[in-house]
Amino acid sequence: MNDPLAPFAPFEVPSHTLRALASTEPSTEGTRLIRDIRRSKRLVLLRAVLDAAPGGRAGEAADHWALLEEAERKDPGAARDVVHYPATGVWAEETLRRLHDPYGPAADLGHLGALAAAAALRAGVAFATTLRPVHGRLVLPTLGLLRPSHPGPLTLTEGSWDPSDPGTLPLHTLPGGGTALDDLDPYRAPGPEHPAPVRAARRLTPKGHKRWDTQWSGALTLLHRYDTLRAGETVQLLRSVVPLAGGSRSSGATLPAAAGSVLARAQAPPALAATLVHEVQHGKLTALADVLTLHTADRTPRHWAPWRSDPRPLEGLLHGAYAHLALAGYWQRAALYGARGAWAQHARIRAQVAAVLPVLRAHPQLTSTGREFTEAMGDAERAMDELPPPGDQHATARRAVDRERSTWCAEHPELAPFARG
Repeated sequence: MNDPLAPFAPFEVPSHTLRALASTEPSTEGTRLIRDIRRSKRLVLLRAVLDAAPGGRAGEAADHWALLEEAERKDPGAARDVVHYPATGVWAEETLRRLHDPYGPAADLGHLGALAAAAALRAGVAFATTLRPVHGRLVLPTLGLLRPSHPGPLTLTEGSWDPSDPGTLPLHTLPGGGTALDDLDPYRAPGPEHPAPVRAARRLTPKGHKRWDTQWSGALTLLHRYDTLRAGETVQLLRSVVPLAGGSRSSGATLPAAAGSVLARAQAPPALAATLVHEVQHGKLTALADVLTLHTADRTPRHWAPWRSDPRPLEGLLHGAYAHLALAGYWQRAALYGARGAWAQHARIRAQVAAVLPVLRAHPQLTSTGREFTEAMGDAERAMDELPPPGDQHATARRAVDRERSTWCAEHPELAPFARG
């Protein structure tokens, strides 16, 4: 796969690209960099999985990888889409953890065979491989799942995938053709052994898929109307959306291992559009942090974040400020277009970001790169003055945020010094 198992290549991030990314505004160079980082990291993960495979399984893993390589020679785009599919990252990280934990659950090395089979099926390669379904289901990433009519191992060939077969359940594709609504892949989110604040929904009904189609189409329409560049960025950087289970308190979430995916709750198009803008930023910053050190702070939660009630570590504060900076820009553009309530959203969110940027920029554990990054974030926030909301909405929002900070400091007196830059 063009030397797919090469080490993680060093990335040079020019100052203008770094500052463009820091502003949260989409750019061709920034989007290309994020995608390149994700791809390189994924290949390093797969290399690590292959290297860690125990002796008895190493030959099997090598055979699966050989099939992946054959698929890429036939159809590079199809094979790479399987390898770089978001859920593949969750599987790779989980498998690597299990391979290095002799007392934990067994690693699912068989899933590499499912990846290879999916790539071969999509590429039209003649092949035969035997895989073992789990609980009567065999998931083929980016394609869907097979429900064999008989128990035991299943031999797959180039004719095994027929979307019209009753035993085949294709992965649902959202309108537009590039983003999957993934309610099938077992690695679309961490398993139950890993506590998480959000959970993926079970398989949706056709009615649930139709509801998502409507909400997704509406959200993309709004993004294109209000912020064309962010609409393009969303489509380019999101390969899958994973529906959140009912009752989830969060409207969206991003998993570092699942680069190119977001978990999102079914919601009205205006809310979904904002969720997509917000979560895409988390994914961008996660990728950037894989190749750049922005700070050296630990994970101790001590900072005030106006969008949350609990103290946050510096990393969490930086992520929150970055995602909310993008939201402030999005709502400003929506307001200029005439969207109802957008000026109030913009003023509130911008005031929140403005309140924490001094803390970020003055933090002693920022690296020189981190200082340049947060300075560029500050420049982007101040540039919003060129198109202010009508009346005194911004000043009113700032006063409200200051009151919230005072209340928080009174509730966390030991952390009050960390709430002001």
